[in-house]
Amino acid sequence: MLLPVVVVFVVVFALALLAVSVGQKYLDTRRKSQVVDMLHTASGDEDISVSNLLREIESDKPTGLKRLFASLQFSKHAEEQIQQAGLTWTSNRLLTAMALMTIPGVLLGLFMPIIGAATPVVLALFFGWIPYLIVRSKRKKRLATLEEQFPESLDFLARSMRAGHAFSISLEMVGEEIADPLGQEFRALFNEQNLGAPLDIALRNFTMRVPLLDVRFFTSSVLLQKQTGGNLSEILSRLAYVIRERFRLKGQVKAASAHGRLTATVLTLLPLATMACLLVVAPGYLQGMAADSDGKYMIGGAIVAQILGNYFIKRIINIKV
Repeated sequence: MLLPVVVVFVVVFALALLAVSVGQKYLDTRRKSQVVDMLHTASGDEDISVSNLLREIESDKPTGLKRLFASLQFSKHAEEQIQQAGLTWTSNRLLTAMALMTIPGVLLGLFMPIIGAATPVVLALFFGWIPYLIVRSKRKKRLATLEEQFPESLDFLARSMRAGHAFSISLEMVGEEIADPLGQEFRALFNEQNLGAPLDIALRNFTMRVPLLDVRFFTSSVLLQKQTGGNLSEILSRLAYVIRERFRLKGQVKAASAHGRLTATVLTLLPLATMACLLVVAPGYLQGMAADSDGKYMIGGAIVAQILGNYFIKRIINIKV
């Protein structure tokens, strides 16, 4: 009984080491390509049109086969997530942390075989995703902070331009006056432009570092004003007003859906709490159920039903504004 578990552990650990080595090679290749991209950026060979940015607003998230292929490039995806979370990690470090976190999952599964020999594998996968979930959580909090700071920065830009400052000087002032993390992003935008990158390239990189819909509208407005002319300060002021009104509406929707979110949390945690209590009160209850052939199907069906129920509840209460 112990031999299959050891074999599974060795296989999982070998796959984790293989993923780390592949990620390291991909990182080296990506660093070389970034140097080439920087040289192209300095020479101004790349062109970003406003129409492309506006189309990206409608297709912010990939769907279908594009989404599947994007998910396979985990190293590139991890780099983007880490950068947007404001962390100093590398994708190699994240992959290493995920590989190391599988070890306590396997050990815990060996001591507590809840669902038989598959317990170490399941727990290894669960523990292995914890570092990635931490990065996602930090990214979500940072993007929420950036979204809250953005209307204030637009007002600051508009006032600075009405006072007679150039757009580039206004960007520098925003980077110095606005608190981090948004101030850090505006400083990066100004430094990139100040070092010779064209404005459209610098703004495109800004939208990649801060993947918010409001930032895309800001970038499109600036590039459109650059091509057609107009009062940019007035445009930015109106954009800040629209963003604040959307925040107000989002707060009302959040208050109206509070009951649904609480229900989703209770229905998600209740089965897990019941299972934990049964393991303490009657340790052999779930093991006997897992040993039975019909019991395994019941446990698998319960897990699938739990995931589907949580998914549909989230879809119902997730009202986009």
